[in-house]
Parts: sequence; C-alpha cells; structure tokens
Amino acid sequence: MGILQDIEQLTQMSSQEKVLSIYLNTDPTDPDQQGGKWKTTLKNGLHQLELSLKEDAQKDELKNFQKVKDEVEKYVFEHERNLKRAMVIFVAADASVWFTKQLQLRVKSEFHWEEKPALAQLNTLVDKYSKSGIILVQHNEIRVLEALLNETSPLKDYELDIQTEDWKEKVGPRQGFHSSGLGAHNAQVDNFEKRFEANQHRWFLKIAGKLDKLAKDREWENIYIIGETNVSHELEKAMNKEVNRVIHKNMLDQKEDQIIDAIFAE
Repeated sequence: MGILQDIEQLTQMSSQEKVLSIYLNTDPTDPDQQGGKWKTTLKNGLHQLELSLKEDAQKDELKNFQKVKDEVEKYVFEHERNLKRAMVIFVAADASVWFTKQLQLRVKSEFHWEEKPALAQLNTLVDKYSKSGIILVQHNEIRVLEALLNETSPLKDYELDIQTEDWKEKVGPRQGFHSSGLGAHNAQVDNFEKRFEANQHRWFLKIAGKLDKLAKDREWENIYIIGETNVSHELEKAMNKEVNRVIHKNMLDQKEDQIIDAIFAE
C-alpha cells in the first residue's frame, strides 16, 4: 500500500481510545542531531505528555498512554540501527491503529495524544514532496524513477538501438552505457559521438512521447531531468510536459538516495 492510501485509511480510522502521534527527526546529517540527540527528544516528548496526563488526574487514560508509550519506545529502539532521516508513528491504546513509517527526509519532531492521528505535518510533506518523475539521461540510455516523500522506485530503463535508431525498453539488471559494446574501441566511440551530435534532437523526439505518456499516466506533479548539460536540455526541449528542474550532473549509475539528495537538498 502506498503512503497516499495509508493517509486515507488513517484519516478514516476511528478508535475508542486516544492515539499517540509521533514525528521524530532522526536525521544523522542534521547538525542538531549529533550524538543521537533524537533519543533525548523521544524520551522528553513522551515524558511531557505523561506529565500532562498526571496533572489532569486521568488515571485510566494515563494507564492507556503508558502502555502505548512502552510499546513505542521498545519498537523505536529495536530499529535504532536502521533508522533513516525520520520516523512517523501513530498508535492507539486499543490497537485499532498501529502505523509506523521511516522517511528519507527531515521532519519537525512533534508529539500528540489526541482523538485521531495528527496528520497535518504528514500531509504537508506529501504536498511538498509530491509524486514526481525523475529522468536520468546519458546519450543512449535513459533511466526513469518515481519519487514520493523522497522515496524512489524504478519504473523504466531505455536504451537506444544504434542500428534501428529506436529506443527499446530494457529488461533485467542495468549494465551501463558500455553494455552496447561501444566502449570496446575508441573508433566506435568517436563514430557514435559524431552520430549522436548530428541526430540527438531527432532521437530524443522518439523517446519524448513515451516519457510524456508516462508522466500523464502516473500523474506526476513534478518532473526532474538529470544529465550532462547538452543531453539534459535536448531532452527537455523534446518533451511536451513541463520540466520543473534540470540538473547538470551525470548520475545515471548513482544510488537512488544520492539522486534524491541532488534534487531535494535544502
């Protein structure tokens, strides 16, 4: 189930007991989080909620909160070694709601004990980091990813068939630009580069229609093209869909978290 479906379910859920909502910044790249400061933030946030319940003298509710608090702390520390940049948690005392998700983006740490899950910050993040298409281009290869909330999933890999001058979808693991054998001899590379320079506009027009359709079918709200200056701009011109940003880097073979960092770096 995707995050949008998760949010819809959380919005519609009803619980007989209150729900603990936590947004926890665990970003190791955040200067304010050095030395595992998130652990102190977690303990302090839960402690403040517990104190407020003790002051209100709500014994049954306090008992419910303490049960959920213990379960949540146990869960978080069990996953301590594999934390990403943030953790979002919604848990009800009657177990009708149990939702946890790690995010590859920074959040503002918040703690709520309310009738329903506190979804405001999550909805804001979905709006800011909406469903996007990421198109990585390098001469005769194009790699397409989809991102939502800074999490990526691979969609398509295309390679230009030099003989037919047509783009073919690749199946199986990527092997990179040299998989076509062009890297075997300098003469072949030189010949290809000359052909590419002469034909790149026409060749990119052939793939642009497929990318436009993909953007429409997948309902991308943003499109990012990443590649060396000449090829990235040529592909942008060939597409009908508006491109939100072009990044002049060759990142075709980079890890997905590095690609996300290049797009959404703050």
